[in-house]
Amino acid sequence: MIAWVKQLNKAFGASFLWLICLIYFTQGFRSFVWTAVSYQLKDNLKLSPSASQFVSSIAFFPWSIKPLYGILSDCIPIKGRKRIPYLVIATLLSLVPWPMLGIDSNLRSSQWHLTVLLTVHNLGSAMADVVVDAMIAEAVRFERASFAGELQSISWLSMAMGGIWGSLLGGYALTNLQIDKIFLLFSVLPAIQLLSCGLVGENSAGSKVSHDSANSSNSHPVNGNGNILDEDNILLKKSSASATRRKRSQKNSNKRASMRTKSLIPEKGNSLISHWLQSLRTATYSLLRAFRQPIILRPMAWFFLAQITVPNLSTVMFYYRTEVLNLDASFLGTVRVVGWLGLMLGTFTYNRYLKTMKLRKILLWAHVGLSLLTLLDVILVSRLNLAYGVSDKIMVVFGSALSDAVNQFKLMPFLILSGQLCPPGIEGTLFALFMSINNLGSTLGSFVGAGLASILNLSSGSFDNLGLGIAIQVLCTFIPIAFLFLIPKEATGISA
Repeated sequence: MIAWVKQLNKAFGASFLWLICLIYFTQGFRSFVWTAVSYQLKDNLKLSPSASQFVSSIAFFPWSIKPLYGILSDCIPIKGRKRIPYLVIATLLSLVPWPMLGIDSNLRSSQWHLTVLLTVHNLGSAMADVVVDAMIAEAVRFERASFAGELQSISWLSMAMGGIWGSLLGGYALTNLQIDKIFLLFSVLPAIQLLSCGLVGENSAGSKVSHDSANSSNSHPVNGNGNILDEDNILLKKSSASATRRKRSQKNSNKRASMRTKSLIPEKGNSLISHWLQSLRTATYSLLRAFRQPIILRPMAWFFLAQITVPNLSTVMFYYRTEVLNLDASFLGTVRVVGWLGLMLGTFTYNRYLKTMKLRKILLWAHVGLSLLTLLDVILVSRLNLAYGVSDKIMVVFGSALSDAVNQFKLMPFLILSGQLCPPGIEGTLFALFMSINNLGSTLGSFVGAGLASILNLSSGSFDNLGLGIAIQVLCTFIPIAFLFLIPKEATGISA
């Protein structure tokens, strides 16, 4: 492991590697503060499960428009640079809400202020995620292509470690600290990330173009200033006949130079804006043209349907676990750690045993497995587990680990198929669009879950219809199976 890191350090530089690992670690470590946010919505704002899930769904919406950030950073450089300036902006957006929430109790106590600030934080986090992915892609393409797998692996490892530590420390912090102190503590990581942005250099996007233009203008003076200099030389040659005529000619020449210089400024500005707009139009058109191809559109439609047709009742279950089962924050943090370990186990199992299996078959059994695991929640809510001597904590821990592992069986085909379907030239932006579709489906699934909770009158202290809600969730899990024909028939984890 140490030798592996040393190789990456030598290939990409310590500052670049540090920034990449820090950003991914921070993304995973967000579980530290979002546990506190869940308790803030539940205990301090006294929101119902459906209202709390509605707030969370709105706050996570910026993850559904990730291609927009990629297109902006690709097409509109800031001071000639495409990555670091956007990363600084993203880090500031993800940093600023937490000191504000930690210091101002009025902001913490207002549902809409809290929603806006959480949305701003997610806007920064999603933008940073897109920019750092682009930085990795560029570094691999232009510097060390042979280290592509290693760099991606250490990135995901950093995020997994951040998730594990964030979950562990988040539960511990909630039992020992006030929520405002947790918000302030979390702001330390984005602050370090902001300072670290200054350690990584970036070449100007237009440096080569500017250099070539300068050379060409020196050899062939076709711009306004070059013409003016030639005219001045001619006037100076003709001025030997009369001093008065020479002064008059120089005065007129200066006026023309001033007028041409002023006229060049708006032309350059307009040309730059036109170039940006043209780049945006070209990138958007290429993206839409690629996405409209049936081989891309149909699989993405399935993954979107698989998200929105299954109502998400996770917030309702969080309320039930804390109010009825009396599970404390420290234990729920441990449950999230087990979930991360289950996710890693699912990734390992998929790569080791399932890569050659047809994707349709994997997704079919993944949904069957998820429906069976959701039945564990029915058993938990009906209290049948106690009749057989199985404690609530065991049910929650193993249910969480197995669900995250099986969900990874569903996510891995999505990632693999997305990578295989991306045409050359717009891989990064199109892959970001795929992920945004998945995120948007998840957000809409949360809205559907919030609506179901409201219809069934599931609220704090009122969980009589929770069993019915989970039963509906189990039945909905089978709906995506009917649309598996949208997935390429022969696609596997190796080839599409």
